[in-house]
Amino acid sequence: MKIGITCYPTYGGSGVIATELGKELALRGHEIHIISYALPFKLSQYIENIFFHEVETSSYPLFEFPLYSLSLASKMVEVAEYEKLDLLHVHYAIPHATSAFLAKQIMNGKKDLKIVTTLHGTDITLVGLEPSFLSLVKFSIDQSDGVTAVSRFLKEKTITHYNSDKDIEVIPNFVDTELFKPNTENEFRKRIAPEGEKVLVHTSNFRVVKRVPDTIKIFEKVRKIIPSKLILVGDGPDRSECERLCRELDLCDSVKFLGKQEGLVEILTSSDLFLIPSQSESFGLAALEAMACGLPVVSSSVGGLPELVKHNETGFIAEIGDVDRMAKYVVDLLNNEKKYNLFSRNSRKRAVDKFDKSKIVPIYESFYDEVLSKQEKTSVSVD
Repeated sequence: MKIGITCYPTYGGSGVIATELGKELALRGHEIHIISYALPFKLSQYIENIFFHEVETSSYPLFEFPLYSLSLASKMVEVAEYEKLDLLHVHYAIPHATSAFLAKQIMNGKKDLKIVTTLHGTDITLVGLEPSFLSLVKFSIDQSDGVTAVSRFLKEKTITHYNSDKDIEVIPNFVDTELFKPNTENEFRKRIAPEGEKVLVHTSNFRVVKRVPDTIKIFEKVRKIIPSKLILVGDGPDRSECERLCRELDLCDSVKFLGKQEGLVEILTSSDLFLIPSQSESFGLAALEAMACGLPVVSSSVGGLPELVKHNETGFIAEIGDVDRMAKYVVDLLNNEKKYNLFSRNSRKRAVDKFDKSKIVPIYESFYDEVLSKQEKTSVSVD
């Protein structure tokens, strides 16, 4: 198949999954065309069968704001026509699904370009619910030839919020368990915890919904009982507030802000436990990557996290903001070596058995075939 993929190229779950999906599809012999305003950060090296097409926006003085949605639609038409794409797979509804619909209409009569839209989370639960976007998001979903969501939670929210009767396929996020895997021989851990302290880790975009200050408050309670360090990976709007909180709680020597990092595997395999106390989480890709490395997860009971983290099996789940209970769960695990090792094995096993790329990517391939077969059936009936 010749597949166009549009995603945000930045440090975030939807862009990561879209890019990793493209790489895996390319390895399986498909021709992949990435269409975005910048090269995704996960495409740091040449991969056969993957081609990048940059969207250029107009700088004409009449336009006060860049017309990215229109420029994207135009580029989609260009790539679809000249590269003879079979379908467009757009990740994150706004504005990608809308631009794809416009591209489909422009190509009407030349080719029945199929659109697959994958919903990732805040495009449905936050941004899309703004009055100025709600009707547009609903229209884009309804006009897509195929729609997928990364969790049952997100599917149900989409149906409820947008009163949609669209058939939505749940295809969860995935991880490369050959890359994300346990590794006990790690020099990074010796540097981060030279006295043999336990290491807690959190990775996110430091937005308000991630509740990173809660991570620090949980750690502060754990540290009073167990010698430990906290690693915070990522960057975003809440980072300054988190740094201020660390100074206020006198934790600066124990909390390490590493910013955005590409060497995430080494950091995760140097850690003991993953914290994700989010206010909203449609799936929890960061938690899955940690589980693949054998880390138990302590999380909030929101969104798709209960579908990923099995309470009292691969980790623990608590109510949003209940830092006392989350801290208690962390201490319970870190103080019980036998229980910790069981949870660690369970986490790794669940990641491998349920969410490995070898399990999920073929589901996408089958979904593409299903969408394209509808095209063939329609053509036959019209003729």
